[in-house]
Amino acid sequence: NVNGNSLGLESFVSSYFEQLLTYGTAIGEIVTDNTGLPVALFNAPLENIELKRNANGIDIDIFTIRSGMAEKVKYPELIVMSTLNPRPGELCGNSLLSGLPFVAQTLMQIFRTTGTNWERLGNTRFAVTYKPTNDALDKAYAKERAMQVAKEWSNAMSSESVRDFVAVGDIQIKAIGSETQIPDSEIPVRQLLEQIVSKTGLPPFLLGLSWSSTERMSSQQADALTSELEAYRRILSPAITRLADTCLRLFGLTGSTQIIWDDIMLQDMVELSRAELYSAQALKLTKED
Repeated sequence: NVNGNSLGLESFVSSYFEQLLTYGTAIGEIVTDNTGLPVALFNAPLENIELKRNANGIDIDIFTIRSGMAEKVKYPELIVMSTLNPRPGELCGNSLLSGLPFVAQTLMQIFRTTGTNWERLGNTRFAVTYKPTNDALDKAYAKERAMQVAKEWSNAMSSESVRDFVAVGDIQIKAIGSETQIPDSEIPVRQLLEQIVSKTGLPPFLLGLSWSSTERMSSQQADALTSELEAYRRILSPAITRLADTCLRLFGLTGSTQIIWDDIMLQDMVELSRAELYSAQALKLTKED
């Protein structure tokens, strides 16, 4: 049982790894029954945990926050913890997204500004200008005629069907903001997205970003992703091994566990298979000759 809502070690590791990437620190616990046998795994929320340096200057003491008071855990051997890229002397790790709030804030500001500009310029507003002539009669009734023009224009624009606007005199109609161009956001948005994607270590096409890239570049990105995954596995392996070994000890079993990860170097496997195919074809042709 994992967290009371899922089953299996894979569910625990998935939540554990997500917590590690998001916050830089992940903590899990083995829950036992009254007899001391393991019955569940629990992913501890970090807001209920406090870490302190042990008096020996090396170990870490884990405290739980209850009613505003920090209480040291009774069975630290049932706790597993992993940190991601901790700074020297720090107890907690660093989130994978650390350093990106400024970039994300700038990106969101561009999106909000673009939306505001489209709201202003996309919803077209018109400026109707009536210029009376030098005729004395025209000047005397300029206010009445302007009000009549405004009324007729308002009726024409508020009508559900398309209506023509007919007026006599020197009247100019211009769309407000028609001479203003919306700033191009493609280049700055892409530059900011490149910063975010490079932080994750994922190839852009995995995030739905179809940036131009060569076949060689895609191959290098796949190799970099493989290295990232291998590094994460090295961080997770000690925690998983400790969980498994502790559960074995609680059940009274001896021995140790070994983690067997699936091979993630698919590209190398494809190239190796292709080389074996070519070798087999060459051997077949040699025998036929």
